[in-house]
Amino acid sequence: MPEIDALFESINLRDLLAGHDLNDPTTPLSAPDLRLLINRLDSHSLRIKSRVQSYLLAHHSEFSDLFSTCQDAVSRTRLISDDVSDVVDLISDRPIDVEVRRVVDEITEKTKEVKLKRESLGVVSGIVGICEALQGAKVALRGGRFRFAAERIREMKGVLRVGEEEEGEPVAYVLLRKEWSDCFDEIQEVLAKFMESAVRFEMESCKLRISYQLSVGEITGITLSTVFEAMEVIGMLDYGLAKAADSIFKHVITPAVTHASTFNAVEDSCKTSGDVTEATLKLEQSSDHKTEDVDGDAIYSGIVKVVKFICSSLCFGNVTYIHSFGRLTWPRISELIISKFLSKVVPEDASKLGDFQKVIERTSQFETALKELSFVSPSDAEGRLSRYAENVEVHFASRKKIEILAKARNLLLQCNFTIPKGLAMRNASFKSDGVESIDENSSKQIVRLLFTSEMCMVSEAASQLMHLVHKTLEDVCVSSARVASEFYHAARDSILLYEAVVPVKLEKQLNGINQAAALLHNDCLYLFEEILGLAFEYRDSFPSSIKEYAVFADVAPRFKLMAEEVLQRQVQLVVSSLQEAIDSADGFQDTHQIKQFESAKFSIEQVVFSLEKVHMIWEPVLRPKTYKQSMCMVLESVFRRITRDILLLDDMAADETFQLQRLIHLMMENLSSLLRSLKFADDSSRPLDDLIPSLRKTRKLAELLDMPLKSITSAWESGELFSCNFTRTEVQDFIKAIFADSPLRKECLWRIEDVVN
Repeated sequence: MPEIDALFESINLRDLLAGHDLNDPTTPLSAPDLRLLINRLDSHSLRIKSRVQSYLLAHHSEFSDLFSTCQDAVSRTRLISDDVSDVVDLISDRPIDVEVRRVVDEITEKTKEVKLKRESLGVVSGIVGICEALQGAKVALRGGRFRFAAERIREMKGVLRVGEEEEGEPVAYVLLRKEWSDCFDEIQEVLAKFMESAVRFEMESCKLRISYQLSVGEITGITLSTVFEAMEVIGMLDYGLAKAADSIFKHVITPAVTHASTFNAVEDSCKTSGDVTEATLKLEQSSDHKTEDVDGDAIYSGIVKVVKFICSSLCFGNVTYIHSFGRLTWPRISELIISKFLSKVVPEDASKLGDFQKVIERTSQFETALKELSFVSPSDAEGRLSRYAENVEVHFASRKKIEILAKARNLLLQCNFTIPKGLAMRNASFKSDGVESIDENSSKQIVRLLFTSEMCMVSEAASQLMHLVHKTLEDVCVSSARVASEFYHAARDSILLYEAVVPVKLEKQLNGINQAAALLHNDCLYLFEEILGLAFEYRDSFPSSIKEYAVFADVAPRFKLMAEEVLQRQVQLVVSSLQEAIDSADGFQDTHQIKQFESAKFSIEQVVFSLEKVHMIWEPVLRPKTYKQSMCMVLESVFRRITRDILLLDDMAADETFQLQRLIHLMMENLSSLLRSLKFADDSSRPLDDLIPSLRKTRKLAELLDMPLKSITSAWESGELFSCNFTRTEVQDFIKAIFADSPLRKECLWRIEDVVN
C-alpha cells in the first residue's frame, strides 16, 4: 500500500507550524499554536481515513481472496490435529513399540547365538587341530622323527601361549597346556636318555666315549646330530647336556687340574663303512716325571686339549652347542683352577709378587684360547681367572689379613690373664723401691705407657697384640696401595677383636674381685695410649692413598671408656662387699652387751680382712696412682659408713661408748699397715686425710667418745670438729645420745647452735 505509506510520511510537524522555530528552546509553544496544531492534525486524520476507505473499496476482491485462504488453512490444521489425535489414541490402545523392541531383541539374540556357535565351532576345530598336532608329535617321537616332533612342540608352544597364561581362560586351554607340558616332558626325557647313552665315561679303562649312532629301547638308528638339532629346536640344550657336562667335568677336567703333572689325554675314533661311529678320549698316566707346575702350563694345556676334543667330537664345531656346554662347565672349571692352583701359588712374601707375572700371562693366554674356541663367551664376565691372577696383590693381602686376624684371635683366646707369682712379687718390689730394678725385656707383661712414661703390668695378650699391630703397620709403610689398605684394616680389626673377645671371655671374672679384671683395666689403658700414638708413629710413612682414611683416634676412646668402666665396677663390687660386712654389725647398737660387741667386732675384722685381700689383689697389678685412688675411694666408703652408723645412735651408755672406742681403735690398728702403704704408694705428697676425708672424722669420733661435754663444745666452737667434716646436727645429736638432759647440756647445745662456722 504505497499510497497509505506516502500519506503517513507527509505528516510533518514543522510544516504544520511553519511560523514557529521548534529548535529554539527559548520560545515554547503558546496555547494558540497548540490549538492550531490540533486542528491541522484532525484534518489530516480525516484525510487518511478517507484514503484508507477508498483503498479498501478499490481492492475488495483481493482482500476477500486473502481471508478465504486463511480460513482454508485453519480448516486443514484442524483436520491434521484430528488425525494426529486418532494416531495417538491408536498407539495408546496397542503399544506397537513394545512389539517392535521385542522383535529386535529376538533378532539380536539369534544373531549372537549364531556368532557364538560359529566361534565355538572355530575353537573346537582349533582344539582338534592342536590335539592332532600333539598326538602327531608323540607318534613322531616314538618313531624316531625327533626333529619333526620338536618342531611340532615348538609350534604348539606359540599357539597355546605357554608362559603367557591369563585368568578366566577356557578350561580346554588349561588342559591343552597340560597335554603340551606332558608331551614336552616326554620328548625332553627321551632326548636326555639319548644324550646319556651318547656320552659315557668308562671308569675301568679311564676312557671318555662319544657315540654317534644311538639306540634307546625300541628307537634305533638315531644320530647324535639329530638329537642335538631336536634339543636346539625346543630349547633344552642346557638340560640335555647337563649330565654329560657333569660327567666330563668330574672324570676328565678335574684330573687335568688336580693331577696335571701325570695327566695325558689321547684321542681316537672308530669308523664303520667309512663313517665315524665313535670318538674316544683316553686318559693315561704320563710316564714323564714333570717338575712342579708352578706357572700352570700343564694344567692349562691339558684343559685346552679336552675342550678341543669336546668342541669337535661332541659339539660338531657348532658355536651354539659349544656355548651351552661352556655355560655349564666354565664356572666350575674356573673355581676349580682358583682353589686348586691359583690360590696356592699366591706368594707368601710381598717381595715375590713379581715372580707371579708368568702365571698371569699363562692364565690370560689360556682364557684367550678358550674364547677363540667359543667355549667362553666374550660378552660374559668370564675373565675371572685373569682378574683373580691380576689381583694377586689383593689375594696376597687378603690371605695375610686372615692370618693376622686368626693369630690375634688365637692369642686373645689362649691368654689366661694371670700373673706369674714371681713376676707379681718383683713388680711389687719395683713399685715400692721406686727404682727401675726390672729388666723390661725379662717379661713382655711389663710395659711403659706411651704418654705418662709409667711402668704398667699388662696381660700377655695385650702385649703380643700390640706387637702384632706394630709389625702389621710397618708392612703398611712398605707396601703398595692395595696391600697397604688390607694391612691397615687388619691392624684396626685386630685391635677391635680385643674389645669383642676379651670382655666376653672374662665375663665371670668381671663379676668378682680378682687380678684378671685389674689386668683388663691395665690392658685397656695401655691400648688406649698405644692406639693414640699409632697415627703419630706411622702416618707420615703410609702410602698417600690411605692417609685420607687411615685413622685410629676413633678407636682409642672406646678403650679408655672400657678401662674406666672395669675399674669402676671393681670398686663398686668391693664397696658392696664391705657394706654387706658392715651391715652385720647391726648399726653398732648395744655394744656394751657381750654378744653385740662380738658381732660388731667380727664385722670390723671382716672389713679389715676384705681390705687386705683387695690390697693383695690390686697393689701388684694396678699403677700406683690408680691403686691409691681406688683404695682411698673404698676406705672412704668404709669410714663414712661406720661413722654414720655410730653417729646415728640415739642413746649410748658409758660402757657402750667405751666399747665403740675400742672397735674404732681396733680397726685403725689393723689398717695401719695398709694406710702406711697407701701413703707411699706413689710420689704424691698429698696427705691421706685429704684423699680420705672420713679418716680424720673417724679418728676424731674415737676421741669424742670419752671427751667431756665442755671439751666437745669447745672443739666445735674452735672449728676443730667442723674441719673434721662434722656437721652441727651430728654434734648436737651425739651430745644428746651420750649426755643426760641437764642445764649444762642445754647451755652447750645453745652455744653450738649459736656458733657460725
